[in-house]
Amino acid sequence: MEIILKEDIKGLGYKNDTVSVKPGYGRNYLIPQGLAIIANKSNSKMIEENIRQAAHKAEKLKNDAQDLAKKIGAVSVEIKTKAGESGKIFGAVTALQVADALKEKGFDIDRKRISFNGNIKELGEHAVTLDLHKEVHHEITVNVVSE
Repeated sequence: MEIILKEDIKGLGYKNDTVSVKPGYGRNYLIPQGLAIIANKSNSKMIEENIRQAAHKAEKLKNDAQDLAKKIGAVSVEIKTKAGESGKIFGAVTALQVADALKEKGFDIDRKRISFNGNIKELGEHAVTLDLHKEVHHEITVNVVSE
């Protein structure tokens, strides 16, 4: 039985893939759960049109992310935190702190899109990566200073 997946299913395929499954699995599980539709001519044409429209939207999102990366440029943010005599901070710098510092500079970046190369537990400059799009990553500098 040929079906078109409506969602990613681990071990079977990705969204909009046409896959072959056993008839019972397709009729009794995938289709009733809304995870797939039968692969006939009309459904195939509908999926192709959806893919074409989604590609246009995805390209616009990618361009918006690239524009945002250009605006951010070489921005450096400063985060003040409590630290000991040796330069170690109490706790660690979090993505939420970086997001708040970026918001003060005028850039609204979701904290879930901020990633570190390791935990920031010392004073000084550290590189932080902003995942603006699955293909657009931008690196900024975070300067951690003592209060």
